Amino acid sequence: MRVLGVDPGLTRCGIGVVDALGGRRARLVHAGVLRSDSDAPLDQRLLTIARGLREVLEEHGPDSVAVERVFSQNNISTVMGTAQVSGITLLEAAERGIPVAMHTPSEVKAAVTGSGRADKKQVQTMLVKLLGLDAAPQPADASDAVAIALTQLWRGPGPVARDRTGGARTSAQAVWARAEREARRARERSTSRQ
Repeated sequence: MRVLGVDPGLTRCGIGVVDALGGRRARLVHAGVLRSDSDAPLDQRLLTIARGLREVLEEHGPDSVAVERVFSQNNISTVMGTAQVSGITLLEAAERGIPVAMHTPSEVKAAVTGSGRADKKQVQTMLVKLLGLDAAPQPADASDAVAIALTQLWRGPGPVARDRTGGARTSAQAVWARAEREARRARERSTSRQ
């Protein structure tokens, strides 16, 4: 299975492609950043990113695409650009019939490091270890995209077998599965009190 991870951004859009090698092993195929000129009109910036995404999709032919889910930030213009690039990514994948998943930053951190509160340096350190790299992909947007791809590889439907109980497949996934169970129980308790 090959997964394309996308860290959406209007100025810098991180791209990471990983292949599953079986078990918890994966291989980095490609990492980089698509850039648009911040002085260009919005439509041209989106066109530049869309063309870059098309090239990556055509060149690498992923089985799945994973995108970082847009979350609330203080800077509305940043959120808008991120959301617009996310939409382009979803559209480009849909036109090719490629399944898409979205993961929050904390989901990605938990999948890669075991902690949803990890910082960028911790994520990059784990990428080096997990993928057997000499250094983390640069710039940080590329590393983020690779981490998003790994999250989908390990949490989404893929070639890695679940444990005998149908539970998480890696220690990071076990942490995430436990957090999901606890959140679900908390929601159920709060709903039953109403």
